[in-house]
Amino acid sequence: SSPLKSIHGSFMRNGTDTLADLCVQMPESPWFSRNLLNWYRENHRALPWRSTTDPYKIWLSEVILQQTRVDQGLAYWERFVERYPTVADLAAAPEDAVLRLWQGLGYYSRARNLRTAAQQVMDEHGGHFPREYEALLGLKGVGEYTAAAIGSISFNLVEPVVDGNVYRVLSRVFGIATPIDSTAGRKEFRALAATLMDPYHPGDHNQAVMELGATVCTPKKPLCDQCPLLGKCIALKTGRIQELPYKSGKTKSRVRYFNYLDITSNQGRTLQKRNGKDIWQGLYEFPLIESTRSLGHKSMVSSIENEFGPGWTIGEKIGPVKHVLSHQVIQGTFWSCVPPKKFKRPLEWIRAPLAAVDEYALPRLIARYLEDEHTK
Repeated sequence: SSPLKSIHGSFMRNGTDTLADLCVQMPESPWFSRNLLNWYRENHRALPWRSTTDPYKIWLSEVILQQTRVDQGLAYWERFVERYPTVADLAAAPEDAVLRLWQGLGYYSRARNLRTAAQQVMDEHGGHFPREYEALLGLKGVGEYTAAAIGSISFNLVEPVVDGNVYRVLSRVFGIATPIDSTAGRKEFRALAATLMDPYHPGDHNQAVMELGATVCTPKKPLCDQCPLLGKCIALKTGRIQELPYKSGKTKSRVRYFNYLDITSNQGRTLQKRNGKDIWQGLYEFPLIESTRSLGHKSMVSSIENEFGPGWTIGEKIGPVKHVLSHQVIQGTFWSCVPPKKFKRPLEWIRAPLAAVDEYALPRLIARYLEDEHTK
């Protein structure tokens, strides 16, 4: 069905608008982009990636801002651009160095994808970002959202960006109740966003919708009186601002119990690199025993002996410390440990110099533990 029919269906589900009202809201009319662009040119935040059409710098900003707010993301973007000013520099960077620079943002697979995609640009595209939407989608970690952002801003491709901010703006302005976390919702909103695109200024249009969602049409306490689309907003007219956008359900979080062995001596601090398809892949942490529940001292002694043999000395316990990820909650407990004298260390364990531990790419949970230690 067409975007217009889909919108009509959403209106009728809510029973608040007539067909005459719908015609006023027709997405084919130019009012949406015209009002939005006029507002954007006067009110947008001055951010460094908005003063360039360099696809490398725009790509970096979009990937980083998928992870964090602008105020925090700006510092990360500046560090990446300073350390790796070109896509060639990033492609040549060691993985550990890229992960270290990314530390604190989470979703470390995105940092690895950055480096892999940079290598693709060098190896498959002669060192230049592809100018075609489908080719951009071929880069590791680049989905529809990022490809549309790069393509529209750098190359004037008329491709709609649809992120959380865009979902919120469109669902409220057009009164759409289709769940944004459903396949039908994603298709409907992308089709509508495509219909609304300004074909002459696609980059500014996409940035304007996202900027409106980030600064005015916010999830809580939106600044409706400052919105350039105020007069057309169906959610405002019908008192449904707080209801929209609608999600059908939330994914339940899984709780995991991490027991870290803090093995520290004058020779250094023991670390191991996380491998396998799990969180924090490629990052360094203390040796770990994962349990199905929170462990007391006696249970921890038994767990260590079962895993590494007898003779361990278990000292101070710190935690559990709660660390929340998107679909997991980590309960991290740190145990000060001394192995027996004849203990044979696993090959994957390394001894990092005490002064150099924070130079390794560490999960935020481990980094916070070390920071708290320094402040004692």
